[in-house]
Amino acid sequence: MIRRSTVVYIIVLLVVLGAFFFLRNRNQTKDISATPETTAQVSYLFTPDQGVPTSILIKSKTGETVELARNAKNAWELTQPTKAAAEQSASEAAASQITMLRILERIPKIDEGLVGLKDPAYVMTVQFDNSTERTVRIGVVTPTESGYYVQDASGGDVLIVTKSSIDALLGLLTAPPYAETPTPAQVGTTPYP
Repeated sequence: MIRRSTVVYIIVLLVVLGAFFFLRNRNQTKDISATPETTAQVSYLFTPDQGVPTSILIKSKTGETVELARNAKNAWELTQPTKAAAEQSASEAAASQITMLRILERIPKIDEGLVGLKDPAYVMTVQFDNSTERTVRIGVVTPTESGYYVQDASGGDVLIVTKSSIDALLGLLTAPPYAETPTPAQVGTTPYP
C-alpha cells in the first residue's frame, strides 16, 4: 500500500510538470504566429526612391484644378486655381500623404472602363526633387468602399489604393490650403476690447 504523503508528492510533481510543458508550448505558439505578420509586404504608389514631392497637381473630370509647388525659397505656394501663398503645414501634410498612398491590391487584367479609368474621375501628377514626374489616373471607388481604382498614366496593372489617403488629397480641390491673410485695420475705428 502507498502512503498518502507519497500520493500527494506524485500529484504535485505531475502538476509542476504539466505547468512547465504548458508554458513552454505557449511561448512557441506565440513565436510561430508572429512570424507571418512581420513578413507581410506593404507597398506604396509612390516609392521613396522617387524623392520628395515638389509639385502636386490634381485635376477633376468636372474641371476643378489645384496645384501646389515649392518656390525658389522651398516654401509651398498655390499655382492653381489662383496663384497665392499656401498654408505651409497643410501643404506639407499633402506632400507627406503622397508618400503614404498604400496599395491594397494589384489587379493585372480588368476592363479599365468598368473601374472608371478610361475616363478617370481625377488625374494626379506629382513631380519629385530628383526630376521624376509621375501621373496617375484615379477611377471609381471599389464596391467595398475601401479604396479607389488607380493606374499609372503609362499603363500597367490596375491598383486599389486606400480610400482615406486619396480622399485627403482630393479634399485639396474643394478646400485649397490658402495661407491666412491678416485683415487690414480700418482707419479711424476703435477696436473692440
